Amino acid sequence: MPVETLAQDDLFGELSVWLNPEKGELAIEGRAVPEIVLRRVAGTRTEEHIPIGTRKRGRLTLDVDGQEAVVRPAKGRLTRRSYRVDVRHAGHTYRLVPDSVAGSRLLKDRKHIGDFTSEGDGHVLAEWKEGARVEATDAALGYALAAAFGTGALAMWAHALEAISDLIP
Repeated sequence: MPVETLAQDDLFGELSVWLNPEKGELAIEGRAVPEIVLRRVAGTRTEEHIPIGTRKRGRLTLDVDGQEAVVRPAKGRLTRRSYRVDVRHAGHTYRLVPDSVAGSRLLKDRKHIGDFTSEGDGHVLAEWKEGARVEATDAALGYALAAAFGTGALAMWAHALEAISDLIP
């Protein structure tokens, strides 16, 4: 079922986050940011716990204000880093990577510019790092990645503890 939420960004005002998990479509719009559209390729097998439906490379397309960008989600296994999502656009590299159970940090050209939280329901919160130079495209991409893939992940030790507790009767 499609969901539209509004986010109030401290730097760029109101942003609309539109997510349709069934069709595998996500759009970010706002007066002060470029439009971002992320789509899952038709016929892709979906995974329910991923809002956009997949983390498979080559099964997603990303447009930033009408220009194609490269999106590369990692597989998402045991480590937090394995849940990262990388984007290349306009000579810049972006990475959204979990850094806590609930949150992820956004890096632009390896510099930490902001922190995001999203449970995969279309609601996204962003907090910009003090002193970071954040551009409108940075914000729109951060919101898109957080909404499409969710944020946060368990630490590897927590996965191990969970596995051990499953073995104890």
